[in-house]
Amino acid sequence: MLEVKNLMVFYENAIAVNNMSFRAETGKITGIFGSNSAGKSSLQWTLSGIILDMKKKEAMRGGERITVLGEILFEGQNIVDVKPSDRARLGIILCPERRRIFKESTVMENLKIGGYLATKTQAKETLEFVFDMFPKLKDLRKRDGGFLSGGEQQMLAVGRALMAQPKLLLLDEPLLGLSPAMEKRLAESIKEINKRTGITILVTEQYARPLFPVIDYGYIIENGAGVLDGPAAELMDNPDVKEAYFGI
Repeated sequence: MLEVKNLMVFYENAIAVNNMSFRAETGKITGIFGSNSAGKSSLQWTLSGIILDMKKKEAMRGGERITVLGEILFEGQNIVDVKPSDRARLGIILCPERRRIFKESTVMENLKIGGYLATKTQAKETLEFVFDMFPKLKDLRKRDGGFLSGGEQQMLAVGRALMAQPKLLLLDEPLLGLSPAMEKRLAESIKEINKRTGITILVTEQYARPLFPVIDYGYIIENGAGVLDGPAAELMDNPDVKEAYFGI
């Protein structure tokens, strides 16, 4: 599904992603874990193509120069220069860090906005699926996004991304700012979404403990570079991973 080769991202002379190579297998959940400022969001912006818009805006205002090198192969096609709207049409959909829902729009309006690439039939079926996955959203469908709790906003952000009909769902720090109970609930939802739809999921996260049980394969990154990878069970048995992410 997705293969990244020797990916490098620079902001002027600062390196954000340092020679990363990894794969996200079709129908699997892949996790990329690292501390704050490890390069996780820069990686997701690059995979989704948002980095190209950032690069253009920075160039127009004379800001920092952004450079992207390497290959991003999606279903065999190198998309490193493909603009984000075209990547979305290919099925690469980002659920961004800090939700970024439309706070002055209702839950239903947010979901309908997310479904702009869907046919009427797809939108109807996906909406039913989203409400089945997150029943609370159905009860709150007329409420403005800004009046939702952090957990409810994250459910909405995931639901909105699903409405866009992803083949590859990119989840950037989906557990950020959530309670332990909501972290567990959302991690279980990610697993259930993958199981029921077969959507390939790539999740980047700092709070790895709730997600290790649901991923199929994981990568650990530091300072923008991969330092360790393996199946979930293998990583959970690694002493360094246990110390860093489980405190044992």
